[in-house]
This record gives sequence, structure tokens and C-alpha cells, in this order.
Amino acid sequence: MKKKLMASFMTLCMLLPVMASSALAEETPKAAGGADLAPSARSAILMDADTGTVIYEKNSHDQLPPASITKIMTMLLTMEAISSGKLKLTDKVRTSEYAASMGGSQIFLEPGEEMSVDDMLKGIAMASGNDASVAMAEKLAGSEEAFVQMMNERAQELGMKDTRFANANGLPVDNHYSSAHDIAVMSRELLKHQGITKYTGAYQDYLRKDSEKPFWLVNTNKLVRFYQGADGLKTGYTSEAKFCLSATASKDGLRVVAVVLGEPNTKTRNSEVSSMFDYAFAQYTMKALYKAGDLLGSLKIEKGDVAEMPLNAAQNYSVLMRKGAKSTDIRHELIVAKEVKAPIKAGQSVGKLVVYQGNEVIKEFDIQAPQDVGKAGWWKLFKRTTSNLFD
Repeated sequence: MKKKLMASFMTLCMLLPVMASSALAEETPKAAGGADLAPSARSAILMDADTGTVIYEKNSHDQLPPASITKIMTMLLTMEAISSGKLKLTDKVRTSEYAASMGGSQIFLEPGEEMSVDDMLKGIAMASGNDASVAMAEKLAGSEEAFVQMMNERAQELGMKDTRFANANGLPVDNHYSSAHDIAVMSRELLKHQGITKYTGAYQDYLRKDSEKPFWLVNTNKLVRFYQGADGLKTGYTSEAKFCLSATASKDGLRVVAVVLGEPNTKTRNSEVSSMFDYAFAQYTMKALYKAGDLLGSLKIEKGDVAEMPLNAAQNYSVLMRKGAKSTDIRHELIVAKEVKAPIKAGQSVGKLVVYQGNEVIKEFDIQAPQDVGKAGWWKLFKRTTSNLFD
């Protein structure tokens, strides 16, 4: 009996290294050929900005401190407020004593000092101003606490399951974390606002230009100067988070987002992100399906004040392909209900554009109603019915 137990124990000891190596194999970074594009990063992801296709990832769902990359969400909520008309770039933002008291990276706002939203965005995007981030949070929500609630609600809407925000700037605090994957998701969303790269892609600028003490801004993201096509997005550093970066670059119609967390220094961080960009642009291309405004098809509407509504592409629809792959393998199909009952609200989902490679679905685009469609009155329905009878 003792011999059998000893034999079983020895067998288990021999299996342990194999089991360990199998567990490690599950952490192998995903890239063509199994290449690790960011060997020094604790976590990383490379994503196509247009479709959200993951090109490479490494521990991409690990919950880690994001440091100042947090400010991507702060900038996103600011840009969304501008797009909705709630805020203007020329609006003045007053600095509270609390906002002015922020340490770390700052643009040295004085209590009571006012700056335009335009200048605040410069201070957040380029100088990573902790004070500017809190001032904007207070402008938009009344308090940083209320703004943090907005941040978390928006993160939930975007499907960011690895994220919890506790402040607007990323200064070290308990229960404040995100992941490379979630950061890429909110980076893609921020990039939908075309004006943002005016701030994130500028290498240098000035604040308080007309004052006695103009403040020189130099972008903390040096890739915007040294990597062709790079125009954002946000750096981050704390002693806990180490060196972090969410970066974006575009070339020949392809835009990608690269996120690295926990890098040992800025040189390694920038080098590995550059390598990720190089890989994406060398290996991948975009295949266009429709341009914004192109007619996709039409939707029949039951009892609507219009009987049929044209469905046009709300954006450019394209898919990511490896260079050299056969584009003839790609096909697409518009799937909508045969008839939809009125009323219909603009933005309501009415179908999907399904893209296939061979028989495999590789991408689905949600198709939304371009306008409101109300119910038709009885007289219009009567005329439509009699017209159909004579036809």
C-alpha cells in the first residue's frame, strides 16, 4: 500500500511541471505566429480602432491601476458634452480650491482662475493636468464625486467589465482599476470624436498666451513627434502602475489602438508600442464594404407615415484583413425584418449587416433607423390601400 501511495505521489510530482506549463500556455500572447509584441509589459492589447478586432493581446483583462490613462474617460465625457451641445469649447471653467490642490502632473491652476474648455482639454491631453481634469469634472457634474458616477455609468454602457473609477485623474486611490482591453474600448470611443486628436496629437502648445506667465505645454506622449501617423492618446505613470500608454496611429486607412500597462520605463514603453504599430501596419489592411451615405437597402414600415424607409450607411463599414488574404472570400448580407410596425425612433436598431469570410461570421454591424417614423393616420392608410388595389 505504501509503495502504491509513493508511486502515485511521484507521478503527481512529475505531472506538476507539465500542469504548470499548460497553465502558462493559456497566458501566451495572441498574435500571428505567437509573437510577443510587448514582452516587458504586464498587460497589453493591439486593436483595430474601426472594427474593434483584436490583433494581439497579453493578459488584456487583468485589472490594474491605469494611472493617468483614466483621463481618456474624462476627455470622452467632455467631448460627448460638446457634441450634445451641453458644452462649448469657448465656455469658461472656474477652478475650485479642491481642483487647484491636486498634486502630481498639473498646469498650476490657481483657485478662482478661469480657463476655456479648449484650454482645459489641452492641459488634460498634453500635460496630463490633474487639476484641469478635476476642474472639468466639476464643470460637467457639479462635483468630482458626481462625475465619477458618470464615468462608471459610461464605462458600463461601453461594456467595460474590468473597470471601476474612483477619481477623474488617475491619482492613486483604492478601488480604481481598469484593463488594457477596457482602455482600448474607451480609446476607440474617444476617437469617434474627430476633434480630439487636435489635442492628443499636438506635440507642443501654450496656455495663458496673453499673460505675463505663458505656460509651455509639451506632450507627455513623445510618439506623436517620433512615430509617423501617431496622434494620441494618453500616457500614465504612478509608482504602483509603472509606465502606461494608450496610443493610436493611422496609416493607409488603417487606424489602430495600442495599450500597454506596467512597463518598466518610458523608453521600453515607447519602443514596444512602436513595434506593435509596425506589426499592425505591416501585416493588416482594411477592406471597405460601404462608405458613409451609401445605400444599404430599405425597410418596409407597417402603418407608418412612410411605407418604406431607405437605409444608408451611417459610417464607413469595413473589415480588417491580413495582407495577402483573398478578398473574394469576404461577403456581406443586410438582414432586416420584412416589416416593422410604426412608430420608429431615430437610432432604433432595425437590422444588421453581417460580414462573412467563407461560411464564418467575422463581423456584425448594427443598423439603426436614420429618422423618426410616426404612425400614419387612417386617411393616409386608406389612400395607400386603395392605391395598392389599383396597382
